[in-house]
Amino acid sequence: MLFDGPVPLLAGVLGLLLAAFAYRQLRALPAGGDAQTRVGDQIRDGALRFLKREFLVLAPFAVVVAAAAWFALGGLSALAFAVGALASSVTAVVGMAVASRANVRTTEAARTGGAAQALVAAFGGGAVMGLTLASLGLIGLGSLAWSFGLDAATATALQSFGVGASLVALFFRVGGGIYTKGADVGADQVGKLEENIPEDDPRNPGVIADNVGDIVGDTAGMGSDLFESYAGSIIATIVLAATLGETMRATLGTSAALMALPLVLASVGLGCSALGVVVVRAFADRAPATALRAGSTGAALLFLVAALAVIAGLGVALEVAIAVAAGTLGGIAIGYATEFSTSGAAVRRLAEAAETGAASVIIAGLALGFGSTLVPVVLLATVIGVASAAAGLYGVGIAAVGMLGTVAMTMAIDGFGPISDNAGGIAEMARLGSATRDVTDELDALGNTTAAVGKGFAIGAAALAALTILAAYVQTVAALHPGFALSFDDPRVLLGMLAGGAVPFVVGALTIRAVGDAALAIIAEIRRQFREIPGLLEGTGTPDAARCVDLATQAALRKMVLPGALAVATPVVVGFAFGPEVLGGMLGGALVTAVLLALMMANAGGAWDNAKKYIEAGHFGGKGSPAHHASIVGDTVGDPFKDTAGPSLNILIKLMTIVALAIAPLL
Repeated sequence: MLFDGPVPLLAGVLGLLLAAFAYRQLRALPAGGDAQTRVGDQIRDGALRFLKREFLVLAPFAVVVAAAAWFALGGLSALAFAVGALASSVTAVVGMAVASRANVRTTEAARTGGAAQALVAAFGGGAVMGLTLASLGLIGLGSLAWSFGLDAATATALQSFGVGASLVALFFRVGGGIYTKGADVGADQVGKLEENIPEDDPRNPGVIADNVGDIVGDTAGMGSDLFESYAGSIIATIVLAATLGETMRATLGTSAALMALPLVLASVGLGCSALGVVVVRAFADRAPATALRAGSTGAALLFLVAALAVIAGLGVALEVAIAVAAGTLGGIAIGYATEFSTSGAAVRRLAEAAETGAASVIIAGLALGFGSTLVPVVLLATVIGVASAAAGLYGVGIAAVGMLGTVAMTMAIDGFGPISDNAGGIAEMARLGSATRDVTDELDALGNTTAAVGKGFAIGAAALAALTILAAYVQTVAALHPGFALSFDDPRVLLGMLAGGAVPFVVGALTIRAVGDAALAIIAEIRRQFREIPGLLEGTGTPDAARCVDLATQAALRKMVLPGALAVATPVVVGFAFGPEVLGGMLGGALVTAVLLALMMANAGGAWDNAKKYIEAGHFGGKGSPAHHASIVGDTVGDPFKDTAGPSLNILIKLMTIVALAIAPLL
């Protein structure tokens, strides 16, 4: 069949060509003078050092898993694992490389051209990442489908592609998250709270490490996270199509068409995202928020029209289009719900609480985070209900594909945030003046909102992708063992749910503790340098930024191994020791608690951060006031919530479910 591989593969190649063109345009922008390029080079060198050392830790782990896949599942599965891991790794590497070049160009654009040109530079970097992410997913999956054909055997092997992508994503998300927040907390604690110097002040030895963290955690980590959801939803939907019964195939369409549909939808989604990028550039002279919203909304609406045409062209039942629309619109709605919780009146109330001290900020932020889970969960439940009513379990899977159809545009907007943040840091360290910093701060404030929206979207996409994979797991086991079901009247399922519900809490504890340990080491080093380097606080001494970068790297690499091993080993041990019923219950329990915890952490952390920036804009006393100091404490608590522990739970549930799906034939 034509759509088994050539169309997705061709779309992926064209997407990479577009990404290369966008990168060439980005590199053509001026990088600025020696002061800012020198800071940019320090950030890029720190990111490369982290990258090299992370791969040294990741590579042996990946080799062991690949060997296990070879012996247990066969050569095709091992090949698919390697391709998935490689594609996810390249996505992260491209994200780091592009962000470390876009940041200085955004700074220079802010200095010479204002907000419109700075938006073009920062968003251009995000666009390269987004187009690369979606293209590599299509090339990886499309090449395997084309080489081996889309049938039940290939569908089984593709599950290992998801395992490879998930494994790399977990290490980048957890390792990058520990790095970035350990450095951020350490730099803020000593610089802003103890020494009362500005954020990103060049005298602070931890500032370079903090800016490196924006790249390794918020760009590379987010990219591999979305890549994993993107690939996982496609794979799980293909598996569901391969295991559909005769009745559902007669209702929805042929098995070949249903297996090809997610790949074709992803292909047209890439094209819609590319057009969305053009829209943002066309609207760049307007308000930055207006330009980004026009691009994202336009891409989503265009995708819905294209999806309807694809579904009709493949001869699939039009009910499937309802499921796709539910996923696409549900993703947009979850983003808006997150934006509501991390901006506007919610943030103003949190900033007001800072007037009575840090404890009030913490209490108000926790309450906001807990309460903010309700609307996204209701939206997710609505998407699942509509999709399953329209097209059964296959509808849930294709809804996940619909939610991630324009993932390239989602990543482009999300990547814009940390690039703008980095640009502001470079402007401060290069002492380019308040006018430049005002422009970068405007984009950074918008980037905080887009990042919060991106996190909400990523959590929703992860939940839907994991649920789809869980449904595929049930279908796969049931095909091998007729009568298998996950039922609440089975004590094995309840036991598994209880145990699984605890896993996200354990992983959250490990990652938050890791950030704390990393921050302690960096705080001690910054204090030592302020104490021992003559003239450092006065601005005549030179900080040893490389030492803080090394400390953050060492802490991140040491602490990321245990959460990664736990995510891979838990479903294997439980599945083989206690059986598929306990494993299925464990996956369900982990899914529920992980989604709620991730939403709570992301929204509370984003609100704390934005409350601090609201006060810094001149409200409730402005910078240096007691309210400002209280808000810094809240932001410091929120950092590991929103950028380490919360995002790691997205990948945890996807990795656990995809590993369970991969070993399902062996249970």
